[in-house]
Amino acid sequence: MPPATDSRQGAFGTKLVLAIGFGGLLALMSATGFDSLRALYRLEAGHARITRDYLERRHALERIRSQLFLAGAAVREFLTEPDAGEAGQRRSEILRLKQEIERDIHSYSSQPREDERALLTDLRSGVQKYFGSAAPALGWSEAQRRTDGYEFLRTRVAPQRRALARIAAQIGDANDAALDAGNHRAAALFTAFRGRMTLMFGATLGLGVLLAGLSAVSIVRLENEARLRYREAAAARSELQELSARLVEAQEEERRAISRELHDETGQALSAVLVDLSNLATGIPREDSGTHARLETMRKLVQATLDSIRNISLLLRPSMLDDFGLAPALEWQAREAARRSGIRVEVDARQAPEDLPEELKTCVYRVVQEALHNCARHSGAGAAEVTVRTAQDALHLQIADDGRGFDASRTRGLGLLGIEERVRRLGGALQVQSQPGRGTRLTIALPLAAPLSGTEVSAAV
Repeated sequence: MPPATDSRQGAFGTKLVLAIGFGGLLALMSATGFDSLRALYRLEAGHARITRDYLERRHALERIRSQLFLAGAAVREFLTEPDAGEAGQRRSEILRLKQEIERDIHSYSSQPREDERALLTDLRSGVQKYFGSAAPALGWSEAQRRTDGYEFLRTRVAPQRRALARIAAQIGDANDAALDAGNHRAAALFTAFRGRMTLMFGATLGLGVLLAGLSAVSIVRLENEARLRYREAAAARSELQELSARLVEAQEEERRAISRELHDETGQALSAVLVDLSNLATGIPREDSGTHARLETMRKLVQATLDSIRNISLLLRPSMLDDFGLAPALEWQAREAARRSGIRVEVDARQAPEDLPEELKTCVYRVVQEALHNCARHSGAGAAEVTVRTAQDALHLQIADDGRGFDASRTRGLGLLGIEERVRRLGGALQVQSQPGRGTRLTIALPLAAPLSGTEVSAAV
């Protein structure tokens, strides 16, 4: 299987695992949150129900106690009251309190707990006995109340009243015990909730750690793959740079060989032909004008061919670049460009060093050649200026024209790309300044250090 397919499948598998893992983590967190809310609601509802039931029963029991206390006071005042009218009011109050107590006991015992059933039965029986014990005295006269009231109150009514108080206290204790039991149940629910939350938290934390580990492994793997791809791209770029440098060197060497071949072989052969034609003309009588005319035509044709070959040889690789240096070669090139295109070209190369390395001389010459060629073909300029100077251990080349210009941020032709490639190969920098209608300016800086070979250029880039 191709590596790209393996990489895509591996990435898909990683995404699937991460999606499932994060989806499961989200689902687990959602379930934990839902369960927590439900448990908290149950705890809150249970605690509120227990508290409400306790307070309601407590309030009802306090009312019964209060009414029993008022009934006992009313019985005592009735038995000790000398006034018949006041005694009648106390009797009516006793009967009213008896009805209220029975009604409250019936309301309290409408939904009794198991631990209260016997106590409520005793309370109901004790109330009947209490008011039953006081009933005989309710019909007494004033004389009977005065003579027997205290004794009746002490021996008949008071014991029943104390029994009722004990039963009411037992019911209160049972109610408090019920509250404690409810609190214990709430505490048990909270303990269970805490255990469940601890379990869910542990599961969530474990899954989160697992996902974090998988994510970290995946990220490291992707980072390693990206680093590998970057190294491969850098190596490919270095190879391309090295290949480009070798191609440029091979091109220059080939041009130098062709130029030398044309100049030394073909040029000398044509020069010999010219000499032979001259010698042949001297040996023909002057009266043979037709032969002389044909010889002259042949001589001109050979001379034109020789001039054309010399021009081609100079364009391929001017011998003066190797023999006389950069400045004379640039001046010759400016003259040739002016002759071919009519553009006025000025060259200022007085500051160009004489001992420039071969790579720098070739680069500057080819850059000027390409720039003047582009100027003649595209700019419509009337004048161009070439300036070469040195400053701060660098060779600075500037080529400017007054042509129509272009948008340098959007337009880059093959000529500019070739110039940029040559400059970058030697570790230099290229700046293009141009605007429509305002001409073009190329500024190039080349370091004067030892020129870089193809391999060194690739490493530097």
